[in-house]
Amino acid sequence: MLDETLLDTPDALARADRHGLLRGAAEAGARVRTAARHAVEAGIAELKPEGRPRALLLAGPGTAATGVADLLAALAGTTAPVTRLAPTGVAPAAGALRWALPGWAGPVDLLLITTTDGTEPGLALLAEQAYRRGCTVVAVAPRSSPLTEAVEVAHGLYVPLATAPRTGDQHPDEAQESAASPGAFWSLLTPLLILLDRLGILTAPTETISGMADRLDRTAERCGPAITTYSNPAKTLASELAESLPLIWSEGTATAAAGRRFAAVLGELAGHPALTAELPEAIAAHSTLLGASGGGQGAPDVADSADDFFRDRADDAQTLRPRAILLRDRPAGGLTAAPAARDLALAHNAPLSELEPEEGTDLEALAALIATTDFAAVYLALATA
Repeated sequence: MLDETLLDTPDALARADRHGLLRGAAEAGARVRTAARHAVEAGIAELKPEGRPRALLLAGPGTAATGVADLLAALAGTTAPVTRLAPTGVAPAAGALRWALPGWAGPVDLLLITTTDGTEPGLALLAEQAYRRGCTVVAVAPRSSPLTEAVEVAHGLYVPLATAPRTGDQHPDEAQESAASPGAFWSLLTPLLILLDRLGILTAPTETISGMADRLDRTAERCGPAITTYSNPAKTLASELAESLPLIWSEGTATAAAGRRFAAVLGELAGHPALTAELPEAIAAHSTLLGASGGGQGAPDVADSADDFFRDRADDAQTLRPRAILLRDRPAGGLTAAPAARDLALAHNAPLSELEPEEGTDLEALAALIATTDFAAVYLALATA
């Protein structure tokens, strides 16, 4: 059950935030700027590529790395195929995850490795395998980690991970940042945006990265813990998601990636299940689910009204009722499936929350959407007993 009083008590939120999740969300803009500086210092801005790679291979553990791979695939479009390398199993040594290159990978392909840890032996072995195959390797990882040493041996490019600044009042549990922290996502994503812009795979020049950081700052101001629920879109969304099964509907390829990240972060941070689908397919995919659930609360059955009145509800099982979350994108050619999605929710008496695209570049609007949903997931995690 969501403790709504906690949401509007900043001091209580700070005490509940033992892993610095709110801090990670609030400093997203600063992470982008630091990560961009690290990318420049690593030499990405001076690269002179001799054409685009045939394919991009992305590997890394955790929600942040998965979200980065998904979003880059959406932004790259058909310019270069993007393949996420999922762990294929557990290596014999110490039960560590392992990764493997596909059989076709070779000198014309680019391997991107992202991690907030850097001690994974499976990733070091992957870098060595890429070197033997002739693949170029680029890694974003913590400084002085075993992975960075493996990348150097493979004659690859290493970008130091932009980490959170440490403070004197930091809780011991925050000694190492979780890969699920909102800040980690931006630390891993930003250097790769700059790299792929340099390779001509997507468009993310310096002014776009700077605008994205500014937009993240403004979103943090609007969604921060000091802003009351009434005026805070992230707190409002968290309240709406409590005791519901979110059906995250998205428009557009990049927005769909943001929706999948939202579902993953809800599960990892708040332990809250969610389903995702892209419009217009979501209308058919979730119509039966909405109909079977009966949508909203509805009226009690007349035959059970006396029992309902006198029954002690303290031990009643909580039922998650579907709630549609519509993540809007700018309409392509004026076409949008949003009205049909609203009609579906209305037909089944299901509540609906809607996040509209903001002004600015596509990357700025996407950053604001991801930041708002990250804040919502954090608030839900902290205020749910």
